[in-house]
Amino acid sequence: MSGPSTRSAIFQLSISAGLVLASGMVACAAGASTSTIGRTWPIAEPDALSEIEGRTARQPTSIASSFGPRSRWSAMHAASLGRTPRDQVRSVVPFYTLSQEIRLPDGKLLYPAGFSFNPLTYVSLPQRLVIVAPRDLDWALQTATPSDFILLTAGGPKDDDAITAGERHARPIFILEERVKERLGLTVAPVIVRQIGQKLELREVRVDNIAAHSAPARRGRS
Repeated sequence: MSGPSTRSAIFQLSISAGLVLASGMVACAAGASTSTIGRTWPIAEPDALSEIEGRTARQPTSIASSFGPRSRWSAMHAASLGRTPRDQVRSVVPFYTLSQEIRLPDGKLLYPAGFSFNPLTYVSLPQRLVIVAPRDLDWALQTATPSDFILLTAGGPKDDDAITAGERHARPIFILEERVKERLGLTVAPVIVRQIGQKLELREVRVDNIAAHSAPARRGRS
């Protein structure tokens, strides 16, 4: 006798049997995926992350004391400039002269030693350089836009270095290197350097007139 209840029971039994069979197949597949086939050897190399963590833990928390005071760092020695005696605007072409010849891989001469060219013909200076002595840093901070570079000249023994000044004012501040001083033809500070065409405009500002120049300098990017 086969009624609806009998067919329902048979259907449920079939579903249960199918689920049991499927779970058995999954278990077999999982077991097969973790089975060991062939010979194995233990890993000889130490765990890379553990090794890094171990070496880091053995390092001192600070190595600043190993370098001594910043005043002795050769990398912190800025170039010296005189003080601007009067307001003046002048132009400089930063010619560069090759100290040695340049040849192609096949030996053909491309540029001879002594060849001079203007780098501004090929590259541009997108930001201004605001170059000041440490004593005039406050004026530079008021004058410079966020994209301008502030460069410090050499100052007195009690003046902040560029790193300390940058940390204090929460913006990058750099030193004026001798090679930059020579390449840009700098002689006095404060001076604002910007590119005009294929030349550099050097606007030298007299210290006595700094207050009068602060507002125009901030706007003068044309």
